Amino acid sequence: MAKDYYSILGVSKSANDDEIKKSFRRLAHEHHPDKGGDASKFKDINEAYQILGDKQKRQTYDQFGSAAFENGGGGAPGGSGGFGGFDFNFQGQDFGDLNDVLGEMFGFGGGRGGRREKRGQNIEVDVELSFREAVFGADKTLKLYRQLTCEHCKGEGAEPGTKVNECKTCGGKGQVTQATRTMFGTMQTAVQCKDCHGRGKKAEKECTVCGGHGVHRREQSVSIRIPAGVDDGAMLQVSGEGEAPAGGGRAGDLFVRIHVEQHPTFERNGNDIVSEMAIPFSVLAIGGTIHVPTIDGDESVRVAEGTPDGTLITIRAKGIPYGRSGTRGNHIVRLVADVPRKLSKEQKALLEQLRNTGL
Repeated sequence: MAKDYYSILGVSKSANDDEIKKSFRRLAHEHHPDKGGDASKFKDINEAYQILGDKQKRQTYDQFGSAAFENGGGGAPGGSGGFGGFDFNFQGQDFGDLNDVLGEMFGFGGGRGGRREKRGQNIEVDVELSFREAVFGADKTLKLYRQLTCEHCKGEGAEPGTKVNECKTCGGKGQVTQATRTMFGTMQTAVQCKDCHGRGKKAEKECTVCGGHGVHRREQSVSIRIPAGVDDGAMLQVSGEGEAPAGGGRAGDLFVRIHVEQHPTFERNGNDIVSEMAIPFSVLAIGGTIHVPTIDGDESVRVAEGTPDGTLITIRAKGIPYGRSGTRGNHIVRLVADVPRKLSKEQKALLEQLRNTGL
């Protein structure tokens, strides 16, 4: 049966290459079976893109229709070793988008423009901070046991002074082609060469420290700056402080999870610090000056005459910093009447006099 590949991809016959690629990527993600899509539609989409994504095949299709690719014609459906008759070997072909999408779906390597830069593993650590360190920031030194570039061979994998030759297994490419069978047929993808660890070259004599891998595990101290205002549970990312990949490439990242210790008197509420302070009820009644503890030290605060129990007083700019702006939240203190449990005879007498006056 004749197939309308333009209709399958949802584009017009005048669509350019970019429009075809864009539509293919969208539909391939939408109909991927692992995402609940229709396997049959996914097959048709890939088949359509292999035709319309190739200039020569598209020209043939426009002239003769899908019949030109049936019964073994031009790699037609029904052939061997492929998905619907198509062999998914993207090496040396202009199917960058198809390779990227399917590689993303199935977890294969390779991509547009040849080899992707290898990247080391990320590391995650936990760091404890005091309440004060979380407010003002802190410098921390972490001891990490991680995979690092070998200092002896500088990551080359060869004993210093010895020759390094082209890898015979991969021919210096650092990759070998691997055929993998999927539910849609055989997919050929490029994978890292195990003999040279992706470098494309092999040492005549392997490094005596790292065994030719170019990396080995060792302990190293890393100094990091915890920014002011960080909150409990926050995750900080330090670029390039993860593990180094074998065979060269970019190091992974270090992720630092923050744990803030509780303060005996202060609590955090967003970017404000909240506390409670007991003061003599006489100060609430007739007013006076009190000294409120803050994260910056004691602050003198004037209490107005007749202040009710439970009143909230705001001390501005004594709270948590807002990022890099330099501005800070406030310190909010709740005033609580300090009622003594035991009174002297003189105190009782004075309170009796006050009560007799109606207070």
